[in-house]
Amino acid sequence: MHSHPEAADTLIVGAQLYDGTGAPPVERDVAIRDGRIAAIGNLSNWLAEEVIEANGRALAPGFIDVHTHDDTHVIRSPQMLPKITQGVTTVIVGNCGISASPVSLKGDPPDPMNLLGERDAFQYPTFAAYVEAVNAARPAVNVGALIGHTALRSNQMDRLDRAATATEIDGMRAQLEEALSNGALGLSSGLAYGSAFSAPTEEVMALAEPLAAAGALYTTHMRTEFDAILDAMDEAYRVGRHAHVPVVISHLKCAGPSNWGRSEEVLKSLEGARRLQPIGCDCYPYNRSSSTLDVKQVTGDIDITITWSEPHPEMAGKLIREIAAEWGVTQQEAGKRLQPAGAVYHNMSEDDVRRILSHPATMVGSDGLPNDPLPHPRLWGAFPRVLGHYVRDAGLLPLEEAVRKMTSLSARRFGLAQRGEVHIGYHADLVLFDPAKVRDAATFEKPQQAADGIDAVWVNGVLAYRDGAVTGERAGHFVARGAASKGDAHGAF
Repeated sequence: MHSHPEAADTLIVGAQLYDGTGAPPVERDVAIRDGRIAAIGNLSNWLAEEVIEANGRALAPGFIDVHTHDDTHVIRSPQMLPKITQGVTTVIVGNCGISASPVSLKGDPPDPMNLLGERDAFQYPTFAAYVEAVNAARPAVNVGALIGHTALRSNQMDRLDRAATATEIDGMRAQLEEALSNGALGLSSGLAYGSAFSAPTEEVMALAEPLAAAGALYTTHMRTEFDAILDAMDEAYRVGRHAHVPVVISHLKCAGPSNWGRSEEVLKSLEGARRLQPIGCDCYPYNRSSSTLDVKQVTGDIDITITWSEPHPEMAGKLIREIAAEWGVTQQEAGKRLQPAGAVYHNMSEDDVRRILSHPATMVGSDGLPNDPLPHPRLWGAFPRVLGHYVRDAGLLPLEEAVRKMTSLSARRFGLAQRGEVHIGYHADLVLFDPAKVRDAATFEKPQQAADGIDAVWVNGVLAYRDGAVTGERAGHFVARGAASKGDAHGAF
């Protein structure tokens, strides 16, 4: 007896399915109905309003960008072109200790909170207000959010070059608890920055205490990524042990020429700690970093490109040593004159980048800076660069493993329920791409360019991007922290 054919909103036929778990691909059809994955298999008897012929191209879960500074961008530019064009369907904001909420500024935002915009960008005194603003903006991608330690310090303290008092820590904790009760994913820190460097480990430990009960996690831009990196890693582990929470080390790297080649030691430390507690990391697939200009890093031993400068906008795109020569001053002096400014630091070795990227504990995050007028190309290119340059061209890792690092690993770690896998009943966040053509087009000279080979992107079952153009449909929304998957309290660590 034949049953009546089932009906779907969308049917994707004849795809090489990479389900997100790291399993090798299999040829499958996938049906989407009411924003969810309704069926996977041979669905030749199904009917659908829209049928997309995959013709053997790769179908994967939508990519999850675990390391973004898109906090204000998802509201101000909800079409989210830099991300949707890469196949990214969810962004995690609030990294490196800086978040758009909860924030009440007394003046201009302290460095590096200015990466998220000027004073007028900070309009969310509570996390609940931020959630409401995200949903009202209807961004093209889903948004999960961390709460920044530096943002909390800025709310509670008169100056940031000291440790917080017990009363100030109580104030920060109360704000963090409000955010957790409204679905925040956890706490982030940026201990390398002047605005948080004076915070002792004990301050961070005290602030991390409410995370465990909420099933949340701690992420950190560590106190240093330079020569004392192992000590900084130990500090991160200590916070996780004290608060009984998982830790994610942000953009793990060996920064500075004296540190090049140390990724083996660094990963050995990570592996040792992972035997005792849940720890992971993310990285972006480039050997240059980018942030605000930190004069302490202007040592003359690496090239530094200026991307913006408030007092000297005409210097954008030039190397600091060229600017110093032009002005007839030291690089240090040039750096001081350029501030506040943004910079790209040529500070990593390619071997270290490859070793960290290919480690099984590493997720992919872009760390893109959407407000930078000359952004590091990772903003538009991080995910296709892994798939094209590192998987296909360099043969660094198998495609299914790269997809796992961008999807299920990230969803499980951060508690994004029913995302990150192509699984019946899960949210239909999907990307269809051509493994032979996918590549990053963004360069340091021309960074604002969409990737090639990303053919279609669905967010919550809605087609958002196809054949190089946005559809105009935006179906993303705020995503609250869900239970860690598969009964494991700590997801995929």
